[in-house]
Amino acid sequence: MQPATGFDERYRAIQTRDRRFDGQFVTAVRSTGIYCRPSCPARTPKPANVTFFATSAAAHQAGYRACKRCLPESTPGTPAWNLRGDVAARAMRLIADGVVDREGVPGLASRLGYSTRHLTRLLTEQLGAGPLALSRAHRAQTARTLLTSTALPIGDVAYASGFASVRQFNDTVGEIFDLTPTELRTRAGGAAAATSGAIDLVLPVRPPHDAAWVLAWLARRAVPGVEVGIASAYARAVGLPGGPAWFRVSPGATGLRLTARLTAMRDLPTLVARVRRLFDLDADPVGIDSALSADPVGAVLVAARPGIRVPGSVDPAEMLVRAVVGQQVSVTAARTALGRLAERVGTPVQTEMGPTRLFPTPAQIVTLGAEALPGPRSRRETLLAVCRDLADGTLSLDVGDDTAEQAQRLSTYRGIGPWTTGYLAMRVLGDPDVLLTGDLAVRRGAQVSGFASDAPALLTRAAALTPWRSYLSMHLWAAAGSEPPAAQPVRVEESS
Repeated sequence: MQPATGFDERYRAIQTRDRRFDGQFVTAVRSTGIYCRPSCPARTPKPANVTFFATSAAAHQAGYRACKRCLPESTPGTPAWNLRGDVAARAMRLIADGVVDREGVPGLASRLGYSTRHLTRLLTEQLGAGPLALSRAHRAQTARTLLTSTALPIGDVAYASGFASVRQFNDTVGEIFDLTPTELRTRAGGAAAATSGAIDLVLPVRPPHDAAWVLAWLARRAVPGVEVGIASAYARAVGLPGGPAWFRVSPGATGLRLTARLTAMRDLPTLVARVRRLFDLDADPVGIDSALSADPVGAVLVAARPGIRVPGSVDPAEMLVRAVVGQQVSVTAARTALGRLAERVGTPVQTEMGPTRLFPTPAQIVTLGAEALPGPRSRRETLLAVCRDLADGTLSLDVGDDTAEQAQRLSTYRGIGPWTTGYLAMRVLGDPDVLLTGDLAVRRGAQVSGFASDAPALLTRAAALTPWRSYLSMHLWAAAGSEPPAAQPVRVEESS
């Protein structure tokens, strides 16, 4: 399923109340002054009364309020922010990560390489709202989730959602939902008792959803002392702007259940955004599976694992370190080396699962020096070089990077080649169209599945499956028999 862009296509989606389009656009109705998700059960409005907006922020800007019946803010995120690599999509990824709340619009513009004025004009033209309005809409979505899913005090909800004051929070909730925060919570039927610093949420997801795939992937690569991965859950500690946080994710009936403890409640929107990226919750699985099934072998792979997802990351710098350490060794060997590294310099923290550690920061890794780092000398020198540049700001790496520019920057380091840059594009940027032909497990999966026999043949055969080749890579890993965890480690050219 491709994103609906034309009026007629979008109108057909709301006529059929097609849930696949929830989160991809909103429907504003002039006669009522409200906007809805495409699957809203209310009577379909007349075409003359309908205006479609790409974002809820654009609908807010135009004077519309959210529907109290379908709660359009409670849908999964927009798949286009990963599918698209333009400035608007990169900006949306950074806004979801909380950059505007932490650094303001100038910080967002600087990261994207634009002036504040030009970025505001560009986003307004493409998305119908500027960065402040888009950030405000994201805060409102977080606030709605907390009000309807937790019993946190109203004041805590305000600050956890990223608002600067309770008054600003009350005004925004009233303007967008036409309800007070208390009324919004009451309509949801209440919530479980809250614990200080504790969060328990259900993150919505589009079906089908192969949660077992991501859990198996993460479990097989879990760094001892930092992460715990089992068949039914994944947990870890992570450093956030306000301090360390701990979270646990497990499958639920309607989505993924997120349990978290945070040092600073204002970090919650950032944590939620990163967990959603880690589990690829904003993907369009029906569209991806349909496209891959156009190939006969792809159809067999999809039938075996419908709704497969591409695991992301919670920290770009960490993912770069893991990729470099894991080059040309087995997954098991990489885990062992990374676990020893974390034990030596990772910051100890106390969590619900007991003592654990934060993954080492680039600055902490630099303190060890090349001789104390894992792996062959050339790899140690590469690791030290990238960590030194990440620590002093010479090298930047975040979810708002341009894919080609990120690859070009990283390729200047000796020892970083196409596998590493492609792997990082897939896991840090959420690029849906990365085919890791340099990975032996992917090539073996292609061969045993009957898809292709070697790298050139694989590239040729997969060309028709763009822009979903990252998902094809996942299917081929599965076909190779290395996922879920195999009895013996799979040696690949480079791996995480």
